[in-house]
Amino acid sequence: MPDTPVSPPAPPSGAPAHQPRNPLHGVRLDAMLEALVAAYGWLGLAERVPVRCFAIDPSIGSSLKFLRRTPWAREKVEGLYLFMLREQKRAER
Repeated sequence: MPDTPVSPPAPPSGAPAHQPRNPLHGVRLDAMLEALVAAYGWLGLAERVPVRCFAIDPSIGSSLKFLRRTPWAREKVEGLYLFMLREQKRAER
C-alpha cells in the first residue's frame, strides 16, 4: 500500500478555523467598537462613519444593534478598525 499524505483533521462543526493572516479573526464587534471609541471618541467616530447611532445619543448597545443589522455600516467600521491598527503599528516604529 503506497504512503498517502494525511491531511489534518477538520475543525469540529462550529469551531472557528485558524486564520493567521486575518486581523479581524477572533475580534468581537463590541471590542472593535470600544477600541474605536477609545481612539476617536463618539464624535470622531461619527465624522469617520456618518451614522446617527454614533452622533445622536450614542451607546455601545444601540451601535451594536445597528451594526449587526446594517452590513454596509459594519464594513465601514471594520475598515476603520483595520486603519486604526495600521496607524498604531506605524506609530510604534
